[in-house]
Amino acid sequence: MLAGIIGGTGRMGRFFRSVFESAGWDVIVSGTRTPLTNRDVAERGDLIMVSVPIRSTVAVIHEIAPLITGEQILCDLTSLKVEPVRAMLASRAQVIGLHPMFGPGVRSLKNQTIIATPARCSDEALASVLGIFRGQGARITVTTPDDHDRMMAVVQGLIHASTLCMADTVRRLHVDVERTLEFTSPIYRIQMGLIGRLLAQDPDLYGDMLQMNPYVPEVLAVFERTVQDLRSIVETGDRDRFRRNFENNSLHYADYRGIATEETDDLIDYMVNR
Repeated sequence: MLAGIIGGTGRMGRFFRSVFESAGWDVIVSGTRTPLTNRDVAERGDLIMVSVPIRSTVAVIHEIAPLITGEQILCDLTSLKVEPVRAMLASRAQVIGLHPMFGPGVRSLKNQTIIATPARCSDEALASVLGIFRGQGARITVTTPDDHDRMMAVVQGLIHASTLCMADTVRRLHVDVERTLEFTSPIYRIQMGLIGRLLAQDPDLYGDMLQMNPYVPEVLAVFERTVQDLRSIVETGDRDRFRRNFENNSLHYADYRGIATEETDDLIDYMVNR
């Protein structure tokens, strides 16, 4: 079997090249400086994977869609699924949207999550593709493109936006980041580590996650109201209101609190004992 990766010279493309090669597939790639073009890859591969930046994905899919037959499998790797999947369905291919919930720096697929949004494919084709990932230890979540994008508005949109807001607050307060670490608990260092990790990444990637998902504005509007409510509770010193708010949230997270405590205890133990 031959996998063709468009954008295969990028970091994520190179990672998935190694995944397919480990599964015994031959792999061809195209990039900005490769001998093979996107057309070459689209015409030759049994499976075509589009691994390009979010803003370029739909345009690349439109470019190759007329070249692909119904015998081929077409998939993408973007963190949005509705528009890329719609574009892929304009081809004759079997279509599987994919979203790896990790960056290209991971060492393997072991215990990593890949979200799949099969849109038009046989059971055999879907099992073949997902079997490659499962065989190397990945966990697969299967859903629809719309459900995926709605969930990503929270999992990525809310989390990344709140992290950026914390970073911006510290900067606007003119607080020295290094000095705060002299006052820290392990939990604070974990949170600051997440901020630093995000800010070490490509801003365009995070901008696209926030700006191109149509469900993010609604999530951020609720987040804004939540911050305003908490500010009001703090400023008024209303202990009963704070307790009610805290307990309502605690109830919502009831099934996760124990897991969260156990996992973060493990992180803290690693940090203080390494």
